[in-house]
Amino acid sequence: MSATGSDRFRTFRGRFGTPAAYGLALLSVGGCTFVALAATGQGADTANRVAIIVFGLLGGVIAWRFGAVRAVPDATGLTVVNYATSRRLAWAEIVTVRFGPNDPWVHLDLADGDVLAVMGIQRADGEHGMAEARRLVALIAELGEAAEPGNPPPR
Repeated sequence: MSATGSDRFRTFRGRFGTPAAYGLALLSVGGCTFVALAATGQGADTANRVAIIVFGLLGGVIAWRFGAVRAVPDATGLTVVNYATSRRLAWAEIVTVRFGPNDPWVHLDLADGDVLAVMGIQRADGEHGMAEARRLVALIAELGEAAEPGNPPPR
């Protein structure tokens, strides 16, 4: 499978996890807001209403972060955005792509010895996730070859 043009640098993101997380974020915020505003009775004072809305907003922010995981490739490297961190890598920094049968997402072995999870390519996506892992491997093979030390790249 050969990807050309902008399709080659298409963003890696979860096929099912991303929309599910965004939906959960909206449900959390909307549901808690509805409950807080519709509540009546003894426990429906302003402090409790505000607490329910804040709880919904926190749940929404956490779910939104789960939906934001992705990896953005371009001609110079890969930007990996996970739940709490973001890291920019040059293609030559990536040594190996691992996606074992029990791995929930792709792992990159880096030249500095680190291992970086790419949560935007997920096992839960089935064959689509496998195809995306193969696309990442192809990009690394094409763009990630570092020049040998002391030898300038061929012109």
